[in-house]
Amino acid sequence: MESAAQLNLALFCDDEGNSVRITVLGALQSVAGGLAAEIVVDTPFVAGRVNLSLWRSRLTSWGEALDRLEAGEDIAWLHVQRGPSIFIHLSGERDSPEVVVVDDLVSMVTVRVPMDLPAGWIATHRRLLGAVLSAWGNHLSPE
Repeated sequence: MESAAQLNLALFCDDEGNSVRITVLGALQSVAGGLAAEIVVDTPFVAGRVNLSLWRSRLTSWGEALDRLEAGEDIAWLHVQRGPSIFIHLSGERDSPEVVVVDDLVSMVTVRVPMDLPAGWIATHRRLLGAVLSAWGNHLSPE
């Protein structure tokens, strides 16, 4: 079986100790052509993690979400599919960007993390997506 080091697909963090990351852990054992991943929230107030399954269509939709963010639009990623959802609001409740993780299926918890994102964060996320596709592209089902 093919393997690669754990790779971040997304990493949102600020100088206040807030972070939300999505890390690809390896091949998904239960679904051919899929990847096991996790969403990890770590702030001075709350911390947690939730499992996430990825396949080519979800990675493609992440790239499309980055396009919408670059165009100045808020995004909802995976919100109509089974499992956790990620929302990114460029101007959230506190007039700063925020990442919202919603896990209605397992924990029934929503976590809203406001943060000051650095310049160039979208380009950084495009590079992270490219690294995941480069490492795992041959493993992913061609959907």
